[in-house]
Amino acid sequence: MPRYFLELSYKGTAYSGFQIQANAGSVQEEVEKAFTVFFRKEVIMTGASRTDTGVHARQNYFHFDFEDPIENEMVYRLNAILPGDICIRGIFPVPDGAHCRFDAESREYRYYIYGKKDPFRADRAYFYPYPLNWAILEEAACRLKEFNDFSSFSKRNTQVKHFRCSIIESHWIREDGDCYFRIRANRFLRGMVRGLTGTMLLVGRGHLTAGQFVEILEGRDPSRVNFNVPAKGLFLERVRYPEHYGLGI
Repeated sequence: MPRYFLELSYKGTAYSGFQIQANAGSVQEEVEKAFTVFFRKEVIMTGASRTDTGVHARQNYFHFDFEDPIENEMVYRLNAILPGDICIRGIFPVPDGAHCRFDAESREYRYYIYGKKDPFRADRAYFYPYPLNWAILEEAACRLKEFNDFSSFSKRNTQVKHFRCSIIESHWIREDGDCYFRIRANRFLRGMVRGLTGTMLLVGRGHLTAGQFVEILEGRDPSRVNFNVPAKGLFLERVRYPEHYGLGI
């Protein structure tokens, strides 16, 4: 059967993560349900990146196999069935055997922080009204590219075979008085971006030195990591694939 990639965005506040799971609502459950209602047949999706409870995505992907033709106007009709916090951006035919998880070349996350009370950002960013040393924060972010073992920044109840990640970009960016941490890598571990963000914020406030941050990276001990920043500030921003997949940006 022909294979398709489905690009979507979602606000994760109401969901217990991206991947389908027993006794908890997920983004995958809602998308599969919409397909079943519209096409009157079951469609099983495979996801590109597993976001946790409350995490948002501006771009994520499923792949699925489907024997019937899929036309552009079907995207509009599927979106009419889906809840308002999930939106299909497009459905694209891809080469046979293409895999949205294993074929991704990189993934980019951003963690958003705002320093002045704003009711319109309260569910999509972390209110953090504390002074930060931006030079030290950026130094800590840049040091991440020197490492490839992120055992310290992975929650332990995970099924991964190794803790190696290749960091491609890592920066703190300031915009109109707010900021976000931007990181792009070939893969991420469970809780990794929130752990990095929370621990670097301690560096930025002077509760940890840059040297102690490096010690945590080298020590492979997650007990020293601050994972306690809220999920609502985290966005999966983009998943990149080979150009010949024809997905655009």
